[in-house]
Amino acid sequence: MNDEKIERINFLARKSKNSCLTEDEKAEQQALRNEYRAAFRQSLSSQLDNTYIVEPDGTKRKAGNK
Repeated sequence: MNDEKIERINFLARKSKNSCLTEDEKAEQQALRNEYRAAFRQSLSSQLDNTYIVEPDGTKRKAGNK
């Protein structure tokens, strides 16, 4: 997700608060939000894949494993 798309999301959000969005703008806003959420989930998943918990005995385990 690049800065231009994030700025467009913010612009549409501000516009929707001050006036009505057209149907095309609503569809664009929803598509951009879905893309943002997917990118956020991917980023979080990547971070968790590289996160380890160090146990008191010094052993390491992946954050998702029990």
